[in-house]
Amino acid sequence: MHKRLRWTFLIILGLFFAFALADSLGVFDNRPYYEVPHGNHTHYVPKDCDPPVTPGDAPTRPPAPDERINCRGQIVPK
Repeated sequence: MHKRLRWTFLIILGLFFAFALADSLGVFDNRPYYEVPHGNHTHYVPKDCDPPVTPGDAPTRPPAPDERINCRGQIVPK
Protein backbone atom coordinates (compact mmCIF):
# COMPACT_ATOMS: atom_id res chain seq x y z
CA MET A 1 0.00 0.00 0.00
CA HIS A 2 2.82 2.45 0.83
CA LYS A 3 4.60 1.82 -2.48
CA ARG A 4 1.43 2.49 -4.44
CA LEU A 5 0.79 5.70 -2.53
CA ARG A 6 4.41 6.79 -3.03
CA TRP A 7 4.24 6.14 -6.81
CA THR A 8 0.94 7.99 -7.06
CA PHE A 9 2.41 10.97 -5.24
CA LEU A 10 5.54 10.94 -7.46
CA ILE A 11 3.44 10.78 -10.64
CA ILE A 12 1.26 13.68 -9.51
CA LEU A 13 4.35 15.68 -8.55
CA GLY A 14 5.98 14.91 -11.92
CA LEU A 15 2.86 16.02 -13.80
CA PHE A 16 2.81 19.24 -11.80
CA PHE A 17 6.44 20.00 -12.68
CA ALA A 18 5.85 19.09 -16.34
CA PHE A 19 2.89 21.50 -16.46
CA ALA A 20 4.93 24.23 -14.74
CA LEU A 21 7.80 23.77 -17.23
CA ALA A 22 5.46 23.84 -20.24
CA ASP A 23 3.79 26.99 -18.91
CA SER A 24 7.13 28.73 -18.32
CA LEU A 25 8.18 27.92 -21.91
CA GLY A 26 5.02 29.59 -23.22
CA VAL A 27 3.29 26.49 -24.58
CA PHE A 28 -0.12 27.75 -23.45
CA ASP A 29 0.49 31.38 -24.49
CA ASN A 30 -1.55 32.30 -27.58
CA ARG A 31 -0.60 35.98 -27.79
CA PRO A 32 1.16 36.97 -31.03
CA TYR A 33 4.03 38.61 -29.13
CA TYR A 34 6.54 37.94 -26.35
CA GLU A 35 6.95 40.18 -23.31
CA VAL A 36 10.64 40.92 -22.69
CA PRO A 37 11.37 42.71 -19.38
CA HIS A 38 14.12 45.30 -19.79
CA GLY A 39 15.05 47.32 -16.73
CA ASN A 40 12.07 49.38 -15.59
CA HIS A 41 10.00 48.74 -18.74
CA THR A 42 8.90 45.88 -20.99
CA HIS A 43 9.33 45.39 -24.74
CA TYR A 44 6.67 43.58 -26.76
CA VAL A 45 8.39 41.54 -29.47
CA PRO A 46 6.30 39.96 -32.26
CA LYS A 47 6.49 36.20 -32.84
CA ASP A 48 7.11 34.55 -36.21
CA CYS A 49 9.17 37.25 -37.91
CA ASP A 50 12.05 36.47 -40.26
CA PRO A 51 14.45 38.08 -39.41
CA PRO A 52 13.34 38.46 -35.80
CA VAL A 53 12.80 41.90 -34.28
CA THR A 54 15.34 42.75 -31.59
CA PRO A 55 13.87 43.79 -28.23
CA GLY A 56 15.43 47.24 -28.58
CA ASP A 57 13.43 47.82 -31.79
CA ALA A 58 10.15 46.56 -30.30
CA PRO A 59 7.49 48.83 -28.78
CA THR A 60 7.26 49.36 -25.03
CA ARG A 61 3.47 49.17 -24.85
CA PRO A 62 1.26 46.20 -25.69
CA PRO A 63 -0.97 46.44 -28.74
CA ALA A 64 -4.66 47.18 -28.19
CA PRO A 65 -7.20 44.50 -29.15
CA ASP A 66 -7.62 46.10 -32.60
CA GLU A 67 -3.85 46.49 -33.19
CA ARG A 68 -0.89 44.20 -33.89
CA ILE A 69 2.90 44.50 -33.95
CA ASN A 70 4.41 44.12 -37.41
CA CYS A 71 7.83 42.64 -38.20
CA ARG A 72 9.41 46.11 -38.25
CA GLY A 73 8.48 46.66 -34.60
CA GLN A 74 5.64 49.08 -35.21
CA ILE A 75 2.14 48.92 -33.76
CA VAL A 76 -0.34 49.02 -36.64
CA PRO A 77 -4.11 48.48 -36.99
CA LYS A 78 -5.30 44.94 -37.78
